[in-house]
Amino acid sequence: MSRPPGERTGPLTDLRVIDMSTVLAGPNCARYLADFGADVIKVERPGGDSLRNMAWRDPRDGEGLWWKLVNRNKRTAVLDVKDDADRATLLRLLDEADVLVENSRPGTLERLGLGPDVLLARNPKLVITRVSGFGQDGPYASRAGFATIAEAMSGLVALSGEPEGQPLLPPIALTDEVTGLSAAFATMVALHSGIGQVVDANLLETMFHMMGPLASLFAVTGEQQPRLGAGLPYTVPRGTYQCSDGKWVAASTSSDSVAARVMDLLGVGGDERFTTFAGRTENRADLETIMTAWCATRTQAEVVDAFTAADAAIGPVLDMAEIASDPHYAQRGIIEIVPDGLSGTPMQSVIARLSATPGSIRWAGRGLDADGAEIETSGWDSR
Repeated sequence: MSRPPGERTGPLTDLRVIDMSTVLAGPNCARYLADFGADVIKVERPGGDSLRNMAWRDPRDGEGLWWKLVNRNKRTAVLDVKDDADRATLLRLLDEADVLVENSRPGTLERLGLGPDVLLARNPKLVITRVSGFGQDGPYASRAGFATIAEAMSGLVALSGEPEGQPLLPPIALTDEVTGLSAAFATMVALHSGIGQVVDANLLETMFHMMGPLASLFAVTGEQQPRLGAGLPYTVPRGTYQCSDGKWVAASTSSDSVAARVMDLLGVGGDERFTTFAGRTENRADLETIMTAWCATRTQAEVVDAFTAADAAIGPVLDMAEIASDPHYAQRGIIEIVPDGLSGTPMQSVIARLSATPGSIRWAGRGLDADGAEIETSGWDSR
């Protein structure tokens, strides 16, 4: 297979990263480093990462679309850590690496003789980022960890859904995406310390951090946030509302000043029930009914224009087809066509813009063992 296109650029070009993780959260961590210039070698087991075959495939080449996104900007090699020669190759790479990302169950690396004590003795500056379901210790450490379980056990699912309905799971791999970001942040903090060490990132605690002050609320008052569908207990009206053309909008009135303008817009500006936060909360059902009826008599464009003119937060509910033609997405280049050996694959661009040292996407996730021969022969110097 041809060598990857483009030269690495960005603020992390001095970093060497071994990504031994599989599927989503760990590979996402390494992907964010790669997007900003890190030299990332994706080490796959024989047969390849299961993400290659998960969900949707690109009909042009049969590769998984998730694979192309999550493992972009990485070189790839197949190494069997139980094989002496492959194990020696991996250790040579790790001896010169700055970061190892792995997401085996706690204890797996140790059983393979690749635990942090061994690796840090060989390479004292190595940052070992371990992404797991529940952390490296604790009663649940040895359990299988998946995003779904973390979402259920973090408090998120208990809040999601209609008041009398079933608790609902997110319809995307939310925890894997957020954990990838938090693990990348923690990795950069560890690198900044200048000390080789272990980063313990996990799905459960990442999602628990997303719960904001709810743990504090329960501890000091005994109160728990109820399920409110698309609503929030501290913002009324807040939710999704259907318009006269069948389309939907999402609105939020999180401050008194915004709420006052929305009340005027809805024609209830003088209604004492809705002049204070406490009043709006107490009369939530009535206010949501008024908001629902107001939107139902106007098109989506009319609702958005009216709220925007009132300087109140509003947005159309967009699906992927609408996002593909949205002018804001287009002007900012939020979707980028990434080289893949074909005509390119559209996917999300880099997650944040740096004015002086921006990240870049050079290629989509590559074929199985695409760089293996060169890496085995020349190691990090194979590019």
